[in-house]
Amino acid sequence: MTMTNGTAEAAAPPVDAPTGRGWAVAGLVSGMAGLVSIVASSLADGVYDTTVAGDAPGIVDRLADQVPQILVMHTAAMTSALLLLVFAPGLRRFIATRVPHGSLVPDVAAGGLMLASVAQLMGSALTTEFVSGLNDPEQMVPETAVFFGHWIGTVPWLWAGAGASALALGRAGRQFGVVPAWLAWTSLVLGALTTLLSISPLQYLAGMTGPLWLTLAAIGLLRTAALTGDPAPGATGARR
Repeated sequence: MTMTNGTAEAAAPPVDAPTGRGWAVAGLVSGMAGLVSIVASSLADGVYDTTVAGDAPGIVDRLADQVPQILVMHTAAMTSALLLLVFAPGLRRFIATRVPHGSLVPDVAAGGLMLASVAQLMGSALTTEFVSGLNDPEQMVPETAVFFGHWIGTVPWLWAGAGASALALGRAGRQFGVVPAWLAWTSLVLGALTTLLSISPLQYLAGMTGPLWLTLAAIGLLRTAALTGDPAPGATGARR
């Protein structure tokens, strides 16, 4: 507080920063990049090629021919992972200003996406090491390349966290009207499917449904934020 002519003047209250829809755009690009990474991963299939099954040097040769696909997978996965760092807190804020205070739904929605981000980060973590080796096969132990082929064919597909996020958004939509009915039901269906796949031995199939949900959700959230506005942090009047 400051004193002017003996009168205490309260410091000006903090002003909420203006909010926009950049976080939703980040989610849209992240979802599309996630889909690209899954397609590229499926095309880098040297380790699954039945014509070289059990032949480690042959698998190395196949993977060496698929370096472009591996690089696309890496770039897309890292793009998606980093953009989720923007989308996740944006989604949390969007939900938090529309549900009762203290609800766990916003945190679950954000936390699930952070898990998906980590999975993509780890899925692309070995690219530089092994791509360099594939360009010089004589310096590589063939069996390690086989391990790498399995790594990029599995870890980037671990979108389990997106299932939890989808279920959280779906519940927020159905219970509190946070998003339109179509997006709430889409989130519940794809969220349940992604979650069930993730906890089953078919867990890698979540790599198909997870980024698909993210893309559709971002499109819906972009439209919803444009129509209803994205309240600034601290806004009141959550739907009950």
